[in-house]
Amino acid sequence: MAETKREIERKYEATGDDVRLPDLTRVAGVASVVDKGVAELDAVYYDTPDLRLAAHSLTLRRRTGGDDAGWHLKFPVATGIRDEIRAPLSPALPRTLAALLRSRVRDTQLAPVVRLLSSRDVRHLLDEDGALLAEVSVDAVRAERLTPPRAPEPPAAASWTEIEVELADDVDPALLDRVGKRLRKAGLRPSASASKLARALAQTGTVPPAQESVEVREPTAGSHVLDYLRAQRDALVALDPAVRRDLPDSVHQMRVATRRLRSAFKSYGKVLDRTVTDPVGEELKWLAGELGVDRDQEVLTERLQSRIAALPRTLLLGPVRGRLRIWSTARRGGSRRKTLAVLDSKRYLVLLDTLDALLDGPPLRPAAGRPVADVVPKAVIREYDRLAGRIAHALALDPGVPRDLAMHDARKAAKRARYAAEAAAPALGGPAKKFAKRMKAVQTVLGDHQDSVVAREALRGLAVQAHLAGESAFTWGLLYGQEAATAAERERELPEVWAKASRPALRERLMA
Repeated sequence: MAETKREIERKYEATGDDVRLPDLTRVAGVASVVDKGVAELDAVYYDTPDLRLAAHSLTLRRRTGGDDAGWHLKFPVATGIRDEIRAPLSPALPRTLAALLRSRVRDTQLAPVVRLLSSRDVRHLLDEDGALLAEVSVDAVRAERLTPPRAPEPPAAASWTEIEVELADDVDPALLDRVGKRLRKAGLRPSASASKLARALAQTGTVPPAQESVEVREPTAGSHVLDYLRAQRDALVALDPAVRRDLPDSVHQMRVATRRLRSAFKSYGKVLDRTVTDPVGEELKWLAGELGVDRDQEVLTERLQSRIAALPRTLLLGPVRGRLRIWSTARRGGSRRKTLAVLDSKRYLVLLDTLDALLDGPPLRPAAGRPVADVVPKAVIREYDRLAGRIAHALALDPGVPRDLAMHDARKAAKRARYAAEAAAPALGGPAKKFAKRMKAVQTVLGDHQDSVVAREALRGLAVQAHLAGESAFTWGLLYGQEAATAAERERELPEVWAKASRPALRERLMA
C-alpha cells in the first residue's frame, strides 16, 4: 500500500569538509534542538537507459536504513517542494509505483543507475510545546556509478557533505527562511544541485557534460507549431500520474491537452500533413472521450445539485436529493476503474509512442519552412471564418433541436479557434492573446447552452424515473423549465458576445 508525503525542504553545502551547524535555537520559534543520532542509509536509484526520469526531475529509489526504508517515488511540485510516494520494501518495484511511471517508461526496462550511501546525522527543531518544526540533517554522501560512463574519464564515485532542512507537516514555510538565514550567516550556501541524485549523476559522469549553446535561428512556422505540439504532448505525459493519483482537475487538464493536440493538427494543416496527423487525431479523440465519462458526469451532477440547492424547500416535492444521488452513483459506477484501465491499455501506450514518433520525424509540408507571420495568422483567421459560418447558421434557425445541434457545432468551432490563437500567442503576442480571450467568451456562452441541453435530457430521465416510482415529478419539471430558460437566455446573449469577438480590428491586428 503506497502513501504520499508532501516534502518541503532546502539543501545547503559548505566550502570545505568541516561542516558545523550554528546554534539553531537562535532561530525565531525554535525552542530546542534534539539530537536524534546517526542513521546509515543505502539507496539505489533507478532510471531508464536514457535517464528519462532524471530529465524530468523524477526520482525513484529503493532505500534501506532509517525509519522510512522502502521504495520512494518523488514528483516535483514546485521549487523545493516534492510529493514523495512511498511503498514497502520489496525486491521488485511495486505495481502501484510502476503504474505512476508508465507514461514515461512504457515498455523500457528500469535499471539501477547510481547508489548513494549516506551517513545522516539528524537533529529535530522543536517549538516551546515540544512539537516538531523541522528536521535538520547533515549528510555525508558517497555516490557510486552503476552504469557505463557517459563522460570522458569520469570518476566512478564521488563524495560530499550537505545539510538538508525539511519542514514538518503543517508548519509555516517561513521557518525555512529563518533557518536558511542562520545557516548562511554560518558560512553555508544553498546547494547548487536540486537533489542528491542530480549531483551524483553529474559528478560520476552518469549524465553527459552540458553542451555548449548553439546559435538560435529565426523560428519558422514549422518550428513554432512543433514547439506547441511538444508542450501539449509533454503535458499529456506529465498528467498521466496525476490522473492515476486522482489529483484535483487532473482529468480535465489531461483532456484539454488531448484536445489542443488534435485541434492543432487540424488548424495547422498547412504545416503538417493531415493524411498523417488525422489518424493520430482520431486516437486523441478516443482518449478524450474515455477520460470524459467521469468528468462529464461530475459536472452535470454539480449543475443539478446547485439548481436544487437554489430552490425553496416548498418546491422540493418528493425525495429529490436522494433520487439525484442514486442516479449519479449509478452512472458513475466503475468509471474510475475504467479510466485507469484506459491508461493501462496497449492502445493508449501506442498512442504515446505514435505522438513521439510524429514529433521526432514530423510530416512537414512546404509552408513549414516559411516565416511564422506568413502562415500562423492565416491559420487562426481560417478558424475564425469557420466559426463565423457556424454561428450564422445557428442563429438563422428557429429554437429547437436543429438549433441546439448547430450551436453545439459552433461551440466546438469556437474552442478550435481559441486553441489556434493560443498556439499562435508565443509568436504573435498581444493580438493573439486578445483574440483567444474573445473566442473563449464565445465558447463560454455556447458551452453553457450545451450544458443546458444535456441537463434537460438528464432531467427528463429523472422525471420519468420519479413518475415510475410513484414520486412527484413536479420538481424535475420545474428544473427542466429553468434549464430551458437558461438556453433561451444564452441564445439571446450570443449575438452581442459574437459582435464583440468579431470586430474587424481584431483581425487586422492579428495579421499586422
